[in-house]
Amino acid sequence: MSQNTASSTNGSVTIVGAGIVGLATGVELLRAGHKVRIIDKEGVGAGASKGNAGHFATEQVFPLADPAMLAKLPGMLLDPLGPFRIQPSYFLKAVPWFMQFLINMLPGRRAHNFQAIKRLNQSSIEALIELTAFCDCSELMILNGSLLVFEGTPIEEVTKECNRYSDAGVKVRILSGDEVRQLEPSLSDGISHALYFTHVGHTSDPYKLCQAFADKFVALGGEILTDELLSIDNSLVDETIVAMHLASGEKIVSDKVLIASGAWSKPFAKHLGHNVPLETERGYHLMMPQKSGLSRPVASYNRKFIITPMLDGTRLAGTVEFGGLKTPLVEARADCLFPHGKALLPKLFADAKVTDGERWMGFRPSMPDSLPVLGRSNKQKNVFFSFGHQHLGLTWSGITAKLVSQEMSGKQTTIDLSDYRIDRFS
Repeated sequence: MSQNTASSTNGSVTIVGAGIVGLATGVELLRAGHKVRIIDKEGVGAGASKGNAGHFATEQVFPLADPAMLAKLPGMLLDPLGPFRIQPSYFLKAVPWFMQFLINMLPGRRAHNFQAIKRLNQSSIEALIELTAFCDCSELMILNGSLLVFEGTPIEEVTKECNRYSDAGVKVRILSGDEVRQLEPSLSDGISHALYFTHVGHTSDPYKLCQAFADKFVALGGEILTDELLSIDNSLVDETIVAMHLASGEKIVSDKVLIASGAWSKPFAKHLGHNVPLETERGYHLMMPQKSGLSRPVASYNRKFIITPMLDGTRLAGTVEFGGLKTPLVEARADCLFPHGKALLPKLFADAKVTDGERWMGFRPSMPDSLPVLGRSNKQKNVFFSFGHQHLGLTWSGITAKLVSQEMSGKQTTIDLSDYRIDRFS
């Protein structure tokens, strides 16, 4: 493929959002012969794409709306070190989303959503291998699998979990505690078993991965503009042109527009006549400078968090908070990850303090059915969407980029997009 693809045989596209999803899609669209501009109010990878856990989590095939969660929820909310919290001031605003979340626990809905997640997951790793190779950053994609560790959990429960994943088509096997420590010597003696997911991976730096995609995008002729989209001019949305007004006062036009703004996508969709039940999960991490010695991500079944080895240290992540887009970071939500990290990596953090770490909070765009919104608007034929990737934005970035590019280019998509379209909520 020629590097100079921006000569445009398929028209111009403006992508709103320079996270991993928007950047990956920008690269794929340039490869397909479009002329592409990306606009973002904060720049490349500045949001959830920068601070995520870095896990290509294709083992996560189960929808988050799980009836088994209901009995555990009160304990999670009352536990100060727990993985889940709703800010009291935000509770009423979150109720409509949680009502739809409950509806998606129904067996038929859950089975449907499971199959839709699985279809994306099955193609995700291959798509990312190809995309990272094309963007000259294969070293940022590490395919060493991942561990889900158990502390004192009865073997019957461990086996049940293993069978659940295996029955879902996930490559997995059980390890004893000794086998875990042979694989990862720095882990605690308190770990009794683990599930070893052999066909997943991670990146050692999610932000560098974004930068690598951005560098390739620019090298191919794409333009990245740091500005904020204020509105799309509905009067000019027709079969041939979209006009957009920016905070800088500039007005830009494009043949097509892709809304890939993550947690900020809802008002743009609403402006175009789509009401989507998008809610913001505020995800936290604590980035510790110590090198863990781990060679793969380690998630905790009991503690509900994840440790990922990074180039610059060890990332502790996994807490979820519902509190909207405006409330500032709550330090305690990041700090609560430290005792969990110390429990699983006692030697590494023996002399460490929570204040050694860097606290971070980002906004995950989550739908109540755990599925992203992908593809063309049914109201405006030159408007497209790719948002709502919840906990799997990094994992799904390559495959959803390919699918959206295929549809924008008038090609048959390799995965049917009907389960992911925005009109599924109307």
